This record gives sequence, structure tokens and C-alpha cells, in this order.
Amino acid sequence: MAFDDTKVREYLRATHETPLLTDREKHLVGLAVTMTRGCQVCTRGRIEKARAAGIGDELLNALVGIVSAVNAGVVAATAREAFRMADVSSAEECGALCSGEVTAGR
Repeated sequence: MAFDDTKVREYLRATHETPLLTDREKHLVGLAVTMTRGCQVCTRGRIEKARAAGIGDELLNALVGIVSAVNAGVVAATAREAFRMADVSSAEECGALCSGEVTAGR
């Protein structure tokens, strides 16, 4: 059975129809999301649509800088927390998982 994207398309249509964001804001948010997801094809498409809507490269490049900084911050925070968790985990005493019975498959 093929994937039915009807619900997704309905949700996206409704989201894009919101009067709470301007078209310019929608373009910038969409571009930020595609850059974060790492899809070069989608990002190119979003850049082309933004340019066609009159958004200049100066603003688009400023957006790239902001998205890069935010994502770098998320990566750094995630790594710091993972190191903290690994240190706590290493310091914890080994429980039932490390017992000889579990290791021997009993």
C-alpha cells in the first residue's frame, strides 16, 4: 500500500493559510527548517521561492548565520549533557545488568 499523504497535505495547507505570519516570515521559517534538516534540494527550493518573493541574499545569509549559530548551540548543549550523563552513568554502581547471572544468560 502506497503512503497516503492526504492528512499531511491538509495540515500543511492549513498551516500556510494562517494570518498570524506574513508570507515573508513563512519563507524564512521554512528555509530555517529545511537548512536544519539538511536537505539541499529543499533548501535550494526555499531560497528560490524566497528570492522570488523579494527577499534578498543579504537577509538570507543573515538567516543562515542565525540558523548555524542556533544549531551549533544545540549541538554543544547536547554533547555537554551527554558527557554529563556518561560521567554519572560511569560513577553509578553496576546493578542487575552487570551481575554474573545476567551475563551468563540466566
